Amino acid sequence: MKTRSRRRRIALASSMALPLLLAAACGGSDDGGGGGGGGSANEEITLDLAHSYTDDQPQSRCGAQVIADEVASADVGLTVEIFGASQLGGDADRVQAVVSGDHDIDIQGASALGAVHEPVGVVDAAYAFDDAQHLADFFGGDASADLKQSFTDATGVEILGAWSAGARHFTANKPIREPADLEGVRMRFPNSPQFLMNAEALGATPTEVAFEELYLALQQGIVDGQENPITNIVAQNFAEVQDSISLSGHQQNSNLVIIGPVWNELSGEQQEALSAAVDAAVEQVPGCVEELEQEQLDEWTAGGEFEVVDDVDVDAFQEQAEEYFTENYSGEQLEVYEAIRNAAE
Repeated sequence: MKTRSRRRRIALASSMALPLLLAAACGGSDDGGGGGGGGSANEEITLDLAHSYTDDQPQSRCGAQVIADEVASADVGLTVEIFGASQLGGDADRVQAVVSGDHDIDIQGASALGAVHEPVGVVDAAYAFDDAQHLADFFGGDASADLKQSFTDATGVEILGAWSAGARHFTANKPIREPADLEGVRMRFPNSPQFLMNAEALGATPTEVAFEELYLALQQGIVDGQENPITNIVAQNFAEVQDSISLSGHQQNSNLVIIGPVWNELSGEQQEALSAAVDAAVEQVPGCVEELEQEQLDEWTAGGEFEVVDDVDVDAFQEQAEEYFTENYSGEQLEVYEAIRNAAE
C-alpha cells in the first residue's frame, strides 16, 4: 500500500509551542462543497487537526476527538492527528496556516475567520442565532450554501461543519437584566470587529483585555465584568472574582471546522468519511456542553456565593441588537445576517 504523510510544520509548532502551552489554560478563543478529490483510494494520509481547547473541554473531547475516532473507524486510509491547547499556534496564526496549506484542519470561531473573509464573522453577531440548534441547522442546510461558497472562493478553505460551544453570558459584580444595566460598566469583550459591534449593539462600553490577563483584571477592578460561555467561565474560575452571572445568552459561541487545500487531495471516499466524522461531532458537542452547563448552574445555585440571574430581559436585548445590525450591516454581511435570521424556526 502506498503511504504518504502530510508534511509536519515543525517550525511553526516549535517556535510557538512553549509560550502558547503556558497560555493553554485559557480554554480557547473568546469556529463547502467539493466533489471527489485527487487522492487515490488506497493512499494513506495523515491530517493534523488543531484547536485551542484543553482536553477536558467539550470542544476537544466531544468535538476533535470524535472526529479523529470516527475517521479511524471508517478505515479509508485516513488518520487525524490532534494538536490541542494551541500547540500549533494562536488562532490568527493557525487560520493563516490553513489558508496557506501549511496546516490541515482547524476548529475556529467565526470572528477569527472574519480576518480572512469578513462576512463569515457575522455568524458571531449578538442574537443572530436563537439557540445552538439554529446554528447547527443553518450550517447543515441550504441556508448557509452561499456563505460557505463565498468563504471557499475567497480563501480556498472549506467549512465542513459548525457547532455551538454554548451561549455567552455576562458576569459582573451586579446583575445585568436589561440594556440599561450595562451603562457605566466596563465590560470586557474580545478585540475583534464583530465582538466590538456586539458590545455597541447591546449597549455596552467595551474594554480591551487579553484573555489570559482577564482573571487578574477582574480581580483588580481594571474591568467590571466580562462575557463568555459557561465552559470558559468555569475553566478560568471567573466565579472567584465576580458576584453574579446574568443568563443573557446573547451569542452562540461558534466553532467552525475548516480544512485547507489538502481537501482536494483526498479521495471521494475519504472526503465522505471526514464529512461524516464532522457531522458526528456536530451532533455530540452541544449535548456535552449542555450537560456541563447544567451541572455548573446547579452547583452555583446550591452554593449561593455566585448569583445566577435568570430573569434577564432577553427580548429587550434581542430587539436592540437586531435593530443595530439591520442598520449597520450592508452588502454580503447583511445578506448573511438576513439568511441566518430567516432560517430561524
